[in-house]
Amino acid sequence: MSLPPSPNFGERRDGLRPELVVLHYTAMASCAEARARLCDPAHEVSAHWLISERGEAEALVPEEARAWHAGAGEWRGAGDVNSRSIGIELANTGSQPFAAPQMAVLERLLAGIMDRWSLPPEAVIAHSDLAPTRKSDPGPRFDWRRLALQGLSVWPEEGEADPAAFLPALRRFGYPEAPEDALLTAFRLRFRPWARGPLDRIDAGLATDLARRFPCG
Repeated sequence: MSLPPSPNFGERRDGLRPELVVLHYTAMASCAEARARLCDPAHEVSAHWLISERGEAEALVPEEARAWHAGAGEWRGAGDVNSRSIGIELANTGSQPFAAPQMAVLERLLAGIMDRWSLPPEAVIAHSDLAPTRKSDPGPRFDWRRLALQGLSVWPEEGEADPAAFLPALRRFGYPEAPEDALLTAFRLRFRPWARGPLDRIDAGLATDLARRFPCG
């Protein structure tokens, strides 16, 4: 059996298996530069998949193995996200739209991963979801609603609620404990990227709907 392109992986700990898919952007000038970083043992970072702007998907680490993509973070009350997830890196600087060929390939790849590992739509999350104080990828230009319309992620129904319900709802949905401003930023990056200003009733309504339909446990 040939060796995988990246040496930066290990065994999943404590018998854990993939129960999440974490989406990232590379934040680098080119896909080639990102690939070199993800395959360099000196940098100790990797992902299971890398998708170029042209829609070329490359497996860098076997899905059965533990890639080093999530870092410190938590989702749905559990840490060691690397042992519980599959990481997908999208070649993007973070300031540009995601190319149509790249999104099309991502959709096919996600559908296959979710089928192979029996994952529901709520299992597909952003890096910024699990690490709201540290990360912002895949960022405000990523089209989460497009994935949700195909059953590849989730999207909240519109409504309003008391802003006091916002943080409890985020916890029920899966977000980790963090300052309110960091959680609001992470939440809006994914579900309301055009919004500005303080926490409001619309944020709370969206969060409450997610917690109602996709609660932890």
